[in-house]
Amino acid sequence: MGLLSNLLDLLFPPRCVFCRSILKTGERGMCESCRKNIERTKNGGEQHGEFFSACYSPLYYEDKVRSSILRFKFNDATAYADTYGTLIADCIRENLKGRYDIISWVPLSAKRLKKRGYDQAMLLAMAAALYLDDVAVELLLKHTDVPAQSGVGSIEKRRANISGVYAVRDEELVRGKRILLIDDIITSSATLSECAKTLLLSGADEVLCCTLARTR
Repeated sequence: MGLLSNLLDLLFPPRCVFCRSILKTGERGMCESCRKNIERTKNGGEQHGEFFSACYSPLYYEDKVRSSILRFKFNDATAYADTYGTLIADCIRENLKGRYDIISWVPLSAKRLKKRGYDQAMLLAMAAALYLDDVAVELLLKHTDVPAQSGVGSIEKRRANISGVYAVRDEELVRGKRILLIDDIITSSATLSECAKTLLLSGADEVLCCTLARTR
């Protein structure tokens, strides 16, 4: 396996998920330059929403981070989830340790999942949970496909666009629990708020969130 791994690295050298430079020996996922120079949020970039208590994000959604996330979401760069998962897990340890009972994610609709082939938030949640020695559980489904939030416009339009499109899969899993929801980006917070509202209406005690990146 070691020989095969070395051969694959020679043919397809691992690259930094952010700047795409070839990684040096000892580097994993991201190069030392990006590790040192990509700006991290202060205090986990804490934000508050209408139905969730707090959302933390390790990175800002700009420049190399934005380009990287777009490759992850739309260009099949699913392997990035491992590196992203370490960043999310570290952010959770620093800001949310002991504050949640169960990890889940913001799901795609069946139509969007079929088109994309994978659910990026699910990959992030599972990777982060692995590094936290935990598991991620599917709590929500998106039963209605709607236009992407990024193209909708104002916060009011985003809220209307996403209203009522989620449902809880099993209320027994949710009732009385403190839920940690994971997603890739938080911008207006409309999507996370709608998911949190759905969980609270099904008996969740509290909803907290963590995303890979946030806007300023």
